[in-house]
Amino acid sequence: MVKNIQAADPKPVKALLGTKLGMTQVWDENANLIPVTVVRVGKNVVTQVRTTEVDGYEALQIASGELKKKHVTKPLAGHFAKAGVEPRRHVAEIRTPDAREYTLGQELGVDTFEAGQHIDVVGKSKGKGFAGVMKRHGFAGVSASHGAHRNHRKPGSVGACSTPSRVFRGMRMAGRMGNARVTTQNLTIHAIDTENDLILVKGAIPGNRGGVVVLRTAVKGA
Repeated sequence: MVKNIQAADPKPVKALLGTKLGMTQVWDENANLIPVTVVRVGKNVVTQVRTTEVDGYEALQIASGELKKKHVTKPLAGHFAKAGVEPRRHVAEIRTPDAREYTLGQELGVDTFEAGQHIDVVGKSKGKGFAGVMKRHGFAGVSASHGAHRNHRKPGSVGACSTPSRVFRGMRMAGRMGNARVTTQNLTIHAIDTENDLILVKGAIPGNRGGVVVLRTAVKGA
């Protein structure tokens, strides 16, 4: 699984791969109850450094997660061997102008971020299966009275008949909902547990428990 995550500005971007453990509640110094999402960050390692001269852009490739050697293809095995690291399960690529400052095999931990910092979290949303237009797109539905016969949750007209004799691309209709990459921006890191490699993010983040997420420096800032 390779992700290409590009920042909108030329500022240096820091990022980590983690696993969503779930949500809980903690108390802050003012006795306020804060909902947080716990993300476990294992040992992230740098597996590739992309430069403008070789690749045409500056980027950093990081990897995490254990992976048995029997599950690694020969091209990937050679890729990890070139970086001098063991094969990893998850890989993400982060565009950042200071990629040259990193070295192959360098380990990144939770100390990459600090409490109070604003970050963006990228993950895959929960799959909800086939959904209608009301649930998927927020349609109001059809009138519930005055002759409406079993039309209450239908989408209505999706196009004209003879002209243009087709349905336009991108028409909002029923279909599979969720299971897509989602980015939640400007979340605050509530606390960092360096002993257990945990990051507590204020609020909810995309994905289900056990899902892989990318924590990166906030693109828009706070």
